[in-house]
Amino acid sequence: MKTNILIIGLSLLSFAGMAQGSVITKYFNQYADNEDFTKVTVNSKMFSLFTELEADGDDEKAFLEAVSKLKGLKVLAADSVANSAKIYAQACADISKEGYEELMTVQDASEDMKFLIKENKGKIEELIMVVGGKKNFVMLSLYGEIDLKNISKIARSMKIKGLENLKKIENAEKK
Repeated sequence: MKTNILIIGLSLLSFAGMAQGSVITKYFNQYADNEDFTKVTVNSKMFSLFTELEADGDDEKAFLEAVSKLKGLKVLAADSVANSAKIYAQACADISKEGYEELMTVQDASEDMKFLIKENKGKIEELIMVVGGKKNFVMLSLYGEIDLKNISKIARSMKIKGLENLKKIENAEKK
């Protein structure tokens, strides 16, 4: 009897652990059936395939080294959604509650953008970017071991919507 209770208890704990995902997982699930949103997931296997390529120069070597430490990328994006400002505000609030540290904010006439990180023992393990405009919304999560110096190289090499905004981190560091 005790064994059965223990097995049931462990099963419930593991199920509860799976239900608690990152903030972006919550949004992926929330908008899974909404055709206004594009959802992109790149898993660690894809990044590991990059490491099998031969680098021709120093830039390619740096890119491959940076990519080899990544575990995944998730992007949730919408070009034309009526309540984008509300979604953006709620996403920023939810991310802040999860203990992410704000790295940078960019605001202009057409959109607002936030970059946030989560660190563990001095290493960045996740970078989240949230963009909200008049009708557009983008939420991006890059996770693994992240070196901010190589973010723009990754952004230039991978042609995924929303990643081009990561160049703004490098531009801010140069100022």
